[in-house]
Amino acid sequence: MKVILRQNYESLGQVGDLVEVKEGFARNFLIPRKIAYTALKGNILALDEEKKNIVKKKQQEIHSAETLASAIEKVSVTIPVQVGEEDKIFGSVTTQMIADALKEKGYDIDKRKIDIEEPIKSLGIYGISIKLHPNVSTNIKVWVVRE
Repeated sequence: MKVILRQNYESLGQVGDLVEVKEGFARNFLIPRKIAYTALKGNILALDEEKKNIVKKKQQEIHSAETLASAIEKVSVTIPVQVGEEDKIFGSVTTQMIADALKEKGYDIDKRKIDIEEPIKSLGIYGISIKLHPNVSTNIKVWVVRE
């Protein structure tokens, strides 16, 4: 059975590809999950319209991520921590702590988007990268200070 993909599907192809699959796979999996359409003329026209909408949506997401990145770039957050002898932190600074500090400043960033290369276990200033979109990332300064 020939189907037109509505979404990228790893083992089949990209959006808009016309692929041949087994009838049961198409009827029981691809079509109910709206991953594919049956290859009819009307569906081809609907897919073209959907492609345009997907492109517009991606452009809007990238634009909003870029504006957020330029705003966050100017922000630095301070995280007060308890320290022991020789200014060593009890535990380490986590992505959740950074996300909470950003939230206090008015930026709601998911902790999974924050990338800490090495665990922060001492006082100081650190450059932390935040990946807002697969194509857009930014850096912020994190000040780790004594509580």
